[in-house]
Amino acid sequence: MPTLFTRIINGEIPGRFVWKDNDVVAFLSIGPLSDGHVLVVPRQEINKWTDAPAELMQKLITVAQAVGKAQVEVFGSERAGLSIAGFEVDHLHLHVWPANSLEDFDFSRAETNPDPDRMERNAQKIRAALQDAGYAEFVPAA
Repeated sequence: MPTLFTRIINGEIPGRFVWKDNDVVAFLSIGPLSDGHVLVVPRQEINKWTDAPAELMQKLITVAQAVGKAQVEVFGSERAGLSIAGFEVDHLHLHVWPANSLEDFDFSRAETNPDPDRMERNAQKIRAALQDAGYAEFVPAA
């Protein structure tokens, strides 16, 4: 049975994508720690990050870094947080979000019902920053 993320990747469930390539996608989290919280996910269903091939992990980190730089730019945060937890969905994913302190790493503070319009504006901001940074070929229209 496909994972929740595979269903999002395949378009069966809507997602606010900010990156798409042959191996990796990135889309906004529906439980954001802050505005612009993105999940970087391999298209391949892999449960644990420790089971992923090194080349794929390198690609995930490269995409996460590009997204993190865009987030810092557009949301004015001090840093971009990065976490690989893997307990919510059995499909490898990297959380990347604008962060200003260690308090911003507290997943118990995740928003449970974010405003859809605000989420779409956040996705548009990240897409624009990624395009400006030279990644236009990987940035979907919406």
